[in-house]
Amino acid sequence: MRVLILGGYGTFGGRLVRLLAAEPRLTLIVAGRSLRQAQAFCAAGAAQAALVPAAFDRDGDAEAQLAALAPDIVVDASGPFQVYGDPYRVVRAALARGVDYLDLADGSDFVAGIAPFDAPAKSCGIFVLAGASSFPLLTAAVVRRLSAGMACVEAVSAGIAPSPHVTLGLNVIRSIASYCGKPFARIRDGKPSVGYGLTESRRFTIAPPGCVPLGNRRFSLVDAPDLKVLPALWPSLREVWIGAGTVPESLHRVLNLCAWAVRLRLLPSLLPFARAMHGMTRRLRWGEHRGGMFVAVRGGALTRSWHMIAEGDDGPFIPSMACAAIIRRCLDGARPAPGARAATRDIELDDYETLFAQCAIRTGTRETLPAALPLYRRLLDNAYEALPPPLQAMHDLRDALSAEGRATVTRGKGWLARLAAAIVGFPAAGENLPVRVDFTRENGRERWTRNFAGRTFHSTQEQGRGRSEWLICERFGPLCVAMAPVLDEDRLRLVARRWSLFGMPLPRRLAPVGNAYEYAADGRFHFHVEIGHPLAGLIVAYRGFLVPRDCARDDAVPRQEGLTAATGGRH
Repeated sequence: MRVLILGGYGTFGGRLVRLLAAEPRLTLIVAGRSLRQAQAFCAAGAAQAALVPAAFDRDGDAEAQLAALAPDIVVDASGPFQVYGDPYRVVRAALARGVDYLDLADGSDFVAGIAPFDAPAKSCGIFVLAGASSFPLLTAAVVRRLSAGMACVEAVSAGIAPSPHVTLGLNVIRSIASYCGKPFARIRDGKPSVGYGLTESRRFTIAPPGCVPLGNRRFSLVDAPDLKVLPALWPSLREVWIGAGTVPESLHRVLNLCAWAVRLRLLPSLLPFARAMHGMTRRLRWGEHRGGMFVAVRGGALTRSWHMIAEGDDGPFIPSMACAAIIRRCLDGARPAPGARAATRDIELDDYETLFAQCAIRTGTRETLPAALPLYRRLLDNAYEALPPPLQAMHDLRDALSAEGRATVTRGKGWLARLAAAIVGFPAAGENLPVRVDFTRENGRERWTRNFAGRTFHSTQEQGRGRSEWLICERFGPLCVAMAPVLDEDRLRLVARRWSLFGMPLPRRLAPVGNAYEYAADGRFHFHVEIGHPLAGLIVAYRGFLVPRDCARDDAVPRQEGLTAATGGRH
């Protein structure tokens, strides 16, 4: 099968080539305006598929160029679809040549305008699928999964959060610039309304259960095909909101201001500034090299959300995955039905999950849970069931719980470390110390009172809100550390993400550091906590085990040699 990929050496077309490169049954024609760039791209990577560089000018005679290249499928990954002079030139050429067509279009008008080609495509026996990308295909697949069992779907919101370190092509930036501050149709409160690109913002935390979440991000409204496509699939929808969460946030807010300048007609458009915007995105890069996406669905009193995080450079593969899955289906004889339409039903979330498993991509769902449930059960959601039973028993706090065991405590030597330990009340150093922890629920918080050989200190834990959403906020007096509960094989790690003093957020680079985790061994709950600071070094470390008091027996507390074995020696 010969597949022509327009923009095949670009941001998303190039990744589509890489997703299909291991398929020896394919000839991939990597095409764009520059034959030199196509040749360089094909020469740079090893592939089992045959890679053929080609020049293709979509503004030229598209039908003649298709005739010369003779593809079985053409994929338009070039863009920007919002500002094509003749937007359906390649579609008409594909129909004339009887060639199947896919695109990664992100423009709502372009995707909605594909419908008139339905009858000609059916008469030719070919498929013409627009928007075979994250928006709207992945969104629609997720909404189908999340809405299972709901009486109706009333609201859908979704957002994509690219890594600040991913290089976006100029055409991607031109696409964004084309609708900044410009009006487009959407529904709000069940009525037709108008949205303006990047002038409406919301905050959201992408947090698959059991994973380190993305930092809480600002998302701004974008002109995505979902705004028009999803209401046709779910007529009960009263609102659809699609956003992009660009970081750094300072750059995002500058884009918001520029969009408002266009909306207020202080500027005619941001398109003339697209090249400058592209340069800024290549220079202003800081923060974690991670990206993600979310989809939230509300039906009646029930809200469910799907969360996805992609590590490193794996995020930009996601927009190309739908086309890769459809092409592989065609190879296996499972072609999409003939006709022209928005690509919303041609693959399911299961197909995506197969591809996600090949990358550093984690997904999960969350649902509205009662506040009466224990803290860790609410934050871990369905990942809670993966915890070892001793950890579940310790965190299944309904009212009060006491546990006893043994611990070893190590203290830092410096004066700053000693001062910090004294302020909090951390225990003195010692080996094989008796330890007791009393857990109680107070006004929605969990109070942990720790007693090491008669020396007591306590903290409270609660579910974070706002920018600490989906984090555990542990307070030691005026100090608050917001931590992510993370499943790491058979351990539950607590990873610090934010901190504050007297309610004032402080820089993460100055935050307390350490290694805190829980695990099960010999059927018991074990803990390992190290707390330090970049300026003070180690402040305190304590490790040991606990047994719920109603389960404790005289022989449940071993001597020192038993403690060392039970905690794995170095732990």
